[in-house]
Amino acid sequence: MIMKRAIILSSGGIDSTTCIAYAKNQGYTCLSLSFDYGQRHRSELDAAKKVAAYFNVEHHIFKIDIDQYRGSALTDTNIDVPTAASYSKTDIPMTYVPARNTIFLSIALGFAEVYKIGHIFIGANAIDYSNYPDCRPEYIQAFQAMANLATKAAIQGEKVVIETPIIDLTKAQIIELGMKNGVDYSMTVSCYQADELGRACHDCHSCAIRKKGFEEAGVSDPTHYVK
Repeated sequence: MIMKRAIILSSGGIDSTTCIAYAKNQGYTCLSLSFDYGQRHRSELDAAKKVAAYFNVEHHIFKIDIDQYRGSALTDTNIDVPTAASYSKTDIPMTYVPARNTIFLSIALGFAEVYKIGHIFIGANAIDYSNYPDCRPEYIQAFQAMANLATKAAIQGEKVVIETPIIDLTKAQIIELGMKNGVDYSMTVSCYQADELGRACHDCHSCAIRKKGFEEAGVSDPTHYVK
């Protein structure tokens, strides 16, 4: 197992882009892995491609059909994306996609075992986030335990490590970490309903978290907005 190789799950947003920059500066040779899962817009995939090129890392887009699940505002255009004003701090919002991180991490785990990659970075965050159950530390710990049981590599002593460097950071702290590692956040897309040019709506909860992060970090917001 080549332990200094890493797969980075990349959505083209702040969190995963910070993970790429962090891993690169930690000496990892990185492979960026994005997913075309029928999400509401493709702007995030375009952003992930730009980010990979910016950091000169290999980039793969894996197509899967999570959109067949429906039931999520991110995969079903019949469901409106909730606004930040309607967001509840206790409820799981309609932007939750069932089992998304489990599917993404499972595919990354397969890649890691086949290509002998020792680390998988995911930009999961449990501080400034949208109450998604698959972003919590206990979920990551459970997936790590499962990975150690489920793969030939782990049974033979070559475990794949799930890395979550930003899981307990605020959005402002994530932005500060990224800037220290050379991130240009103007190329990232966080909005749940960005247009084809990657311009953000300014109204969804993800936009609100992003805007608050730049404000608290004392950094000019480079986000491209529709209005």
